Amino acid sequence: MAAPEIDPKTRTELEAAAFRRLVEHLRGRTDVQNIDLMNLAGFCRNCLSRWYREAAESRGLALSEPEAREIIYGMPYKEWQAKYQKEATPEQKAKFAASNPGH
Repeated sequence: MAAPEIDPKTRTELEAAAFRRLVEHLRGRTDVQNIDLMNLAGFCRNCLSRWYREAAESRGLALSEPEAREIIYGMPYKEWQAKYQKEATPEQKAKFAASNPGH
């Protein structure tokens, strides 16, 4: 079954809605650490905030890293870290190092 034809405006609206839903989902899953996301999917909340900032910059909008992170995290990054970030286990760190050389 072929996907229906979608005009560019509607495609952008659907993509934006899916992105907002992803961000909302990640905000609710504070139990999922960024290192878990990186180890399983190869991206994390920080990646999303960087992509958001890069998209803004490509359109001539100045957006700092802390501002972009606050958009994704729903609060200042330092606040999120203090509330939710846990120390990565040696196993998590080893898996990250093996799958992300040079990172």
